[in-house]
Amino acid sequence: MASTERGATYGEVFAVREFQVLFGSFALLVSGDSIKMLALSVLVYAESGSPGLAAAAYMAGWLPHIAGGMFLLSLADRLPARGLMVAGELVRVAVCLLLAYAGLPVWAMIVLVLATGVFAPLFGAARSAMLPDVLPGDAFVLGRSLLGMTSAGAQIAGLAVGGAFLATTGPQGALAATAALSALGALVLRFGLPGRRPRQASAHGRGAVRTTLRVNRTLLADRRVRGLLLASWTPPLCLAGAEAMIVPYLGGQGKAGVVLAAAAAGMAVGEFAVGRFAAPALRERLSLPLAVLMGVPWLAFLAAPGVAWSAVLAAVAAGCLAYQLGLQRRFVDAVPEEVRGQAFGLLSTGLMTGQAVGAALVGVAGELLTPRLGIVVAGVAGVLAALALFRPLRPEPPAPAAPPAAPPAASPAARTP
Repeated sequence: MASTERGATYGEVFAVREFQVLFGSFALLVSGDSIKMLALSVLVYAESGSPGLAAAAYMAGWLPHIAGGMFLLSLADRLPARGLMVAGELVRVAVCLLLAYAGLPVWAMIVLVLATGVFAPLFGAARSAMLPDVLPGDAFVLGRSLLGMTSAGAQIAGLAVGGAFLATTGPQGALAATAALSALGALVLRFGLPGRRPRQASAHGRGAVRTTLRVNRTLLADRRVRGLLLASWTPPLCLAGAEAMIVPYLGGQGKAGVVLAAAAAGMAVGEFAVGRFAAPALRERLSLPLAVLMGVPWLAFLAAPGVAWSAVLAAVAAGCLAYQLGLQRRFVDAVPEEVRGQAFGLLSTGLMTGQAVGAALVGVAGELLTPRLGIVVAGVAGVLAALALFRPLRPEPPAPAAPPAAPPAASPAARTP
């Protein structure tokens, strides 16, 4: 049902101490991961001289999400959230130090990143599931908005800082910097968050795979949950496909970097504008038009725009990702509280996997046609996908009011003759 309550404000959200801890640790996480991916790609290329292996190393951290999302997510509800998040940071510390100083061959570096990346959805699910506990009601939506803006800004900052470290200390120094950021994140989480009991009574990992598969099937079988998941996954899939064609379309990494940075900035502006100026009910009404609009700017690539107009179009399209804010509260309400961690992990896994699939599919279209027409295909697909998902993207109608209770019948003794 569309929300009718007074909307929260960003100031009220940021005044919550536990959110400050989650916010700060998330900024450190995203910045560090951006540095790590860039440094690992450079290190692998320096060791192997292979552009293909360098690209594989850059994406290796994302690929294992589907395995972790399919088989391990139930642990997000069966283990303490703070402990899981701290463990995730410590795993990143160990991985970065091994990559930097263990002298591993290229194949071992990639295997290490793939193997440890399987657990990444579990750590992220613990963070996402804690947010509604820390920020109830509409404040949760603004908290997600702030984290979305932080993700965009931290990615840009991480790539800039990573480039500076690569220029001055080389990839080993950049990886060591990432390890330091993760260690700081672990300390912030450990001493900034209170301990919370797991959502489920058992805190053991017995039957984790079986439980994860069973709960995933249950979530996907629920029509309301399935619709919200598809509405969250599919339009970004098309957006990722269009963005994947920017480099071959412009024919230069420097030009493409300007456009992709504009897209990140547009995403942050869209999240802020919808979160700050739209009331809860309006956010839900905006989900469908914004999801449709997200594909429209890519259609303008029929006119072969240059760098400046490409940046503007990419920023507008990415800004429409704010349509997801109108789905957040509904998703929390739709999933059972005891499996909330797994539900958010499934949501994140689908987003990661869908973006990889979108980039691959549009890449095929770009090969068969041209990169410019591949971008247009992605835009058309995005518009059609949003229109096909109009039911879950529209606000849910208010629940019908319960009929008034009938007056109790008079007892025989009370009747008049």
